[in-house]
Amino acid sequence: MSPPVIRVSAALITDSAGRVLFVRKRGTTVFMQPGGKPEPGEGAAEALVRELEEELGLVVPVGELRLLGTFEADAANEPGHRVVADSFALVAEAGRVSARAEIEEVRWITQAEASSFPLAPLSVDILLPLAWPGLRPVP
Repeated sequence: MSPPVIRVSAALITDSAGRVLFVRKRGTTVFMQPGGKPEPGEGAAEALVRELEEELGLVVPVGELRLLGTFEADAANEPGHRVVADSFALVAEAGRVSARAEIEEVRWITQAEASSFPLAPLSVDILLPLAWPGLRPVP
């Protein structure tokens, strides 16, 4: 029997210094890309735009999102589940985001700092190598 799947929209957000934005939800320890689950009838990009505004106060037009693809990995905070993420890239600056709603912490992380934080499998295995070419996924 295959594990239950959680469908989400996720953002790989970088800044002009090459850092990547991570969030940690209240009551969790793992940092992940911002985003969330689409509401009924909502497309992946529209869901991400809504989630970014709700969780980070970041207003992004759909046209600023660049589709990276749809990726699957172990879910970070739901043991025994898989996450399927429609993933998008965009550029934003640190002053444009702040933790809201269920987000407890926001971090801009450099490539050198990445191994110092507990990061979601989707981030480590798939999205960070897209942001930082040459970075190898953890085996």
